[in-house]
Amino acid sequence: MGWSIHHPVGLIHYTPTACYRGYTLFSTTRGGKYAYLIDMNGNVVHRWHSDEGIHYAYLLDNGNLLCRTAPPKDAGGIETLGGSSAGVLELDWDGNLVWAYRDDMLHHDYERLPNGNTLLLLWERLSEDLAAQVQGGYDEDFAPGMQGDLVREVTPDGATVSEWRAWEHLDVNEDVICPLEARREWSHGNTLNVTPNGDLLVSYRQISAVGIVDRATGAFKWKWGPGEIYHQHNPRWLASGRVLIFDNGAHRRGASRSRVIEVDPTTNEIHWEYQGAPDISFYSYNISGAERLPNGNTLICEGAPGRLFEVTPRGEVVWEYINPFFARRETAGGAQAEQSNATFRCHRYGADHPALSGRDLDPARYAGLNRLLS
Repeated sequence: MGWSIHHPVGLIHYTPTACYRGYTLFSTTRGGKYAYLIDMNGNVVHRWHSDEGIHYAYLLDNGNLLCRTAPPKDAGGIETLGGSSAGVLELDWDGNLVWAYRDDMLHHDYERLPNGNTLLLLWERLSEDLAAQVQGGYDEDFAPGMQGDLVREVTPDGATVSEWRAWEHLDVNEDVICPLEARREWSHGNTLNVTPNGDLLVSYRQISAVGIVDRATGAFKWKWGPGEIYHQHNPRWLASGRVLIFDNGAHRRGASRSRVIEVDPTTNEIHWEYQGAPDISFYSYNISGAERLPNGNTLICEGAPGRLFEVTPRGEVVWEYINPFFARRETAGGAQAEQSNATFRCHRYGADHPALSGRDLDPARYAGLNRLLS
């Protein structure tokens, strides 16, 4: 979207008859310490707080919040990588800590499994020999060395059940780093989802690839993207067997633009696409995501400018909201960066979702906050 320092924030547009009604969860990803749940009119109905930061969150069925914290204060340079977090926390409805897993190598995404275990995405340093074989990118002095992506499953008490290392299944000749990206990471995983049969659905920004990983063998069942998508985020499995992807479009030849696509992994054919009109009206260089709603609409998070919006299958924007909660993040040495309302992802929950059963969602409880936003 075009940016103006005078642009409005909060609710921009709402067509009640065309929307999937519910409550939208989001947080400010750079420096934010709150997660917000808003109604369709943009009113805050609930919020969670953590002094450790809440840079991304989603609701569990029991109403608890599973969230990713701010980066560690000093992890030898790892904290400077995009998506870095010091921990994954579970907060109850009132914001009390009920579970935590802390590791300075955590980043981007996580998934609570039906068995109560948690999948986590972490970095691990590649051997110098392998790093030398990885192609593409530009050299940059980075003390921690080139990082690879590790998926770890842990029990509620933090014990490691299994680990899967992406670099053991990537190809140095095929999975080439974009020439405009630094060689601090090979793949830069930004998504960790699970398909209905338990396979991993992953996304690697540095090499513009998404894939489905067989959890039984560790091998890729499907890997696709270079030349088709550019520095994408948030592939999500659909009931149709297709995959919804936020294609950021960074470093694409021609005009910068983002789009959301629905691709069939059996044919690599794109069956649905949303893009802005004009193209440049919809663009986020990084972060971002999209999810398919029960009524067939798609909820999109245009992450960099903090824009959340819902579109119909025909591409009509029927709900639009700009994150009004700006935060100022600390950089190396404790310096303060500019304020930002960037939003990693958002989620919409219907009124009948089990996480919301019996909850007080009266916006009057946040009357003072909502008045400031109106």
